[in-house]
Amino acid sequence: MNGSTLVWLMSGVMLNAAAQLMLKAGASSVGEISLSAGAASLWRTGLQLAMHPGILGGLSCYVVSVVAWIVALSRVDVSVAYPMLSIGYVVNALLAWWLFGEAVSLQRWLGIAVIIFGVVLVARSANPS
Repeated sequence: MNGSTLVWLMSGVMLNAAAQLMLKAGASSVGEISLSAGAASLWRTGLQLAMHPGILGGLSCYVVSVVAWIVALSRVDVSVAYPMLSIGYVVNALLAWWLFGEAVSLQRWLGIAVIIFGVVLVARSANPS
C-alpha cells in the first residue's frame, strides 16, 4: 500500500471518527431521547437535533468521508480497507475519554490493543514481504 492510498484510507477513517464524536455532542445536547415521549416531543427534539452544529458537522464529515473512502477503495482491496475502519474505534475511545470524560476500563484498553494488533496484521498483509 503506498502513501497516498494510506492517506485516503486514514482520511476516511478519521472523518468517520470525527462524525461520531460530533453526533455524540449533538445527541448529548438534548439528553436521552425517549421514543415514548409522544409525537410532538419527538418532533421538537428532531428539529433541535437537525439544527445542532454537532449533528450538521457530523453529517458533513460522513459525506466527505464517503468520498475519501471511495477513492481509497479504488486503490486497495476492500478486505484490506474495511478492517482499517477499526482504527476509528481506537480514536473514538481515546477522544471520548478526553472530550466527554467517558470511562475507559482496563478491559476496553486491552480490547483496543487487540484492535491495533489486528489492524497492523491486516495492513502488513497488503505488502507481502
